[in-house]
Amino acid sequence: MALENLKGRAAFIFEEIDFDIDQIVGVKNIKIQDVDELAAVAMRRYDPNFHESVRPGDLLIGNQNFGYGHPHYPPMIAMRHLGIAGVIAESFSPGYWRGEIAMGFPQISCPGILRAVDRWDHLEVDWESGQVKNLDKNTLLEFEPLADADREMLDAGGLIGYLHNR
Repeated sequence: MALENLKGRAAFIFEEIDFDIDQIVGVKNIKIQDVDELAAVAMRRYDPNFHESVRPGDLLIGNQNFGYGHPHYPPMIAMRHLGIAGVIAESFSPGYWRGEIAMGFPQISCPGILRAVDRWDHLEVDWESGQVKNLDKNTLLEFEPLADADREMLDAGGLIGYLHNR
């Protein structure tokens, strides 16, 4: 099965280096288990209207070491529930990366992405060419290729599918 290209808008740009994803829902909300309730509190600190403006397929943009800290799952569960299709960042925290790839949630390590994208730009992640295309600015930026196991895990929809395939 071929990994489908991602196509969506840059729904939010996290410029902070070492961004702790727990801040997306707030530490006090990290134990919420109801996905609707979790999604309702997501991004309030950054953009109270995020829920109304995000669309299925949109992407998050991050700086260096995105996901630093405690790689809890609830923030990205909320983001997926809201329609976020993946994260493109300068680089990722290893624990966060491994956890989200295992969940089947695409992560794209793309040095230079912060300088190449503005919020709401239309983007496409082309897995075969290894490029992020900014469709609004007509620019291309190469991203770091995925390890074979990571790509197979994304192809399989996450760790469970990957293990079943093996």
